[in-house]
Amino acid sequence: MAIFKEEKQDTKGGPVGEGALSIIAAGMTVTGDIDSTGVVKVEGRVEGAVRSARQVLVGRQGVVRGDIETREAVIGGTVEGTINGTERVEVQATAAIQGDIHTRTIVIAEGGKINGSVRMEEGRHATRSIGSAEPALVVAK
Repeated sequence: MAIFKEEKQDTKGGPVGEGALSIIAAGMTVTGDIDSTGVVKVEGRVEGAVRSARQVLVGRQGVVRGDIETREAVIGGTVEGTINGTERVEVQATAAIQGDIHTRTIVIAEGGKINGSVRMEEGRHATRSIGSAEPALVVAK
C-alpha cells in the first residue's frame, strides 16, 4: 500500500516489487509482523512473524523471534519460532534455531544448530503446491 503515491501495477494487475529487497539493518529492531512479496534480509532483530513470497535471509547477527513463512529460507543467525520454507531451508554453520522446520529440501552446514523437529513432507504446513519431486536432505561439511 502506497502512502504518498498510487501503487504501480504489473501487467497481471499485481503490485510491482516482487523482486524487491527489504533489509532490517544491524542495530535496528522491528516489533510486529513483516509481510513482503520479495526478499527480506534480517541483520538486526525482528520481534514478530516474517512472511515473504520469495526468500527470507537471516544474517549471522540477525535474530527473529517469531515464525518464518517463505519459499526459501537461509538462516545464518538466530530464529526462535517455526520455519516453513515451502521449497528449501538452508541452515548455515552459524545458525541457532529454536523451533520446528517444515520444508521440501533442507541443507544443514556442520555447526548449524536445530532444537526442534524437521518435517520434510507436503501436507498441512505447505503453503502452496510444490510439485511431485521427492524431499531431499543435504548435510554440508
